[in-house]
Amino acid sequence: MAQIPSTVPQLLNSLRTLNPTAPRLTWYGPDSERIELSGRVLDNWVAKTANLLADEFDAGPGTLVALDMPVHWRSLVWLLATWAVGATAAAGTGDPAGATAPAGATAGFGRADIVATANPAEAAERLVAARAAGQGGSTTLVAVALPALAMRWVGELPDGAVDYSGEVRSHADVFFPGDEPAADAAAWETPAGTATFAQLLAPGPAAGGQAGQEAGAPGTGPERALLEARNGWDGVVHDALQTWARGGSIVLLDPSVTATDRLRGTENVTRGSEAATPAAE
Repeated sequence: MAQIPSTVPQLLNSLRTLNPTAPRLTWYGPDSERIELSGRVLDNWVAKTANLLADEFDAGPGTLVALDMPVHWRSLVWLLATWAVGATAAAGTGDPAGATAPAGATAGFGRADIVATANPAEAAERLVAARAAGQGGSTTLVAVALPALAMRWVGELPDGAVDYSGEVRSHADVFFPGDEPAADAAAWETPAGTATFAQLLAPGPAAGGQAGQEAGAPGTGPERALLEARNGWDGVVHDALQTWARGGSIVLLDPSVTATDRLRGTENVTRGSEAATPAAE
């Protein structure tokens, strides 16, 4: 049996090799949007984004990437890609207001080498304000369109901003990591604190009593965890990482989507949001 991954590269390898066609991330967004990514497809998005970071922005250990986005399937891809290149990711609360929060609400914003944002105009103003306050220097601004079918950013972009959707598809589907970050290097900064690379996938208490088991161990079945973006980065990321590491999948809900019993049944959810609101008949 495959052992539970203990590093991000091991986790990404498990996504593309351990039952790679099975769902690993299902997103429910506004306007009835539903996106489902298999392990292989999720790894593909992460690889393309990691190659964009490394090839275009020279990102690697020591680079700080600020995620100026709400919790969303695309922002989770950015998070994994940031760690894949060995860079540090920083974020605010992760709620839908995060993209328009005042300067400083996103951890590391003024210090960031790269800012990936869902609101580039607002982010550009915040960067100007940060520089005026003596923070930061040359920061690359990347506009990330959140809609699933977005092929490019619609509308004007600030001078120098990069259109993520327009650029990422041209990059390779496989990422070959270079220098690995130190285990005690900062991997994840949020208002709740900082986690090192060694701590990201460190074993801990797991829902359903699965801590310490092998991924996909007999008798455990495929874990399907329901997570809600309204709980923010700190309420989603650790749970998502631990679920994926155990070979499971997540169903992530936008704050506009209610976790009904009908949704839980349709998605075969095994845990999460147990106090669901019954669907109207």
